[in-house]
Amino acid sequence: MQHTLGTHNYYVYILTNKARSVLYIGFTTDLKERLYYHENPEPHSKAFTAKYKCCYYLYWEHYQDVQIAIDRETQLKKWNRKKKEDLIKTVNPEFRFLNNEI
Repeated sequence: MQHTLGTHNYYVYILTNKARSVLYIGFTTDLKERLYYHENPEPHSKAFTAKYKCCYYLYWEHYQDVQIAIDRETQLKKWNRKKKEDLIKTVNPEFRFLNNEI
């Protein structure tokens, strides 16, 4: 099945915690909705983002092709922290929380 370009939205994103000590890379079709779930985890959730209280966006990329987005997420997850920080700095050099910009 082939999708029409421009009708699909996929995001690869990087979250952190309040102290900016942890970086989490994820994938979603809706940044606002995903943020809600990161900010409001299920009680007793064992999810990484719940455990480390990661709910602050530092960075995201937008794609219209799901496979390209999945491949990019996989690529970024393999990067070391320095390389991830360098990527974030290209658009967010102060590591500001970008939640209000969504």
